[in-house]
Amino acid sequence: MKTSHRIGSALLLVSVTVLPAALAANKAGGLPRHGMVVYSDLCVHEGSGEYGGQRITLQRFAEVDTVIYEYTAGGLSWPLVATDVNVDPRGKMMYFTVQEGEDERTISGKFSPNGETLTLDGGYCDDQSQPMVLAKVHDFSRAAKACKACPAPKR
Repeated sequence: MKTSHRIGSALLLVSVTVLPAALAANKAGGLPRHGMVVYSDLCVHEGSGEYGGQRITLQRFAEVDTVIYEYTAGGLSWPLVATDVNVDPRGKMMYFTVQEGEDERTISGKFSPNGETLTLDGGYCDDQSQPMVLAKVHDFSRAAKACKACPAPKR
């Protein structure tokens, strides 16, 4: 009887110490190891009503990560399924490759510590001083915001 009480007490002690740590890890945010996350900077151009920006859907499974990439060139592109998807085990950065027509393009970026944004390598409107920041989508029913105009080129 004493042995079963000792084992039960040990299991209770272990679960009481491990459970809060697991819950704290989930509350800390960051990129989840499993599930789906969407990052987007899609917007609507006021004059034409056409979409601008891009959207990245990251699906994380136990065996593999997949990415669906969408961008605009007047209208929203067909979804491109990425190949060679690599996400840092710590969830800090990722890169993937998409086939655009005849060209192959590698897209890479870094996640914010809380996982709320994905900052892509390269510059907004070809301006390297302004990074392309895609926000994590929480409300899929919200209307797209208005696009901001590209800044005047620096001379």
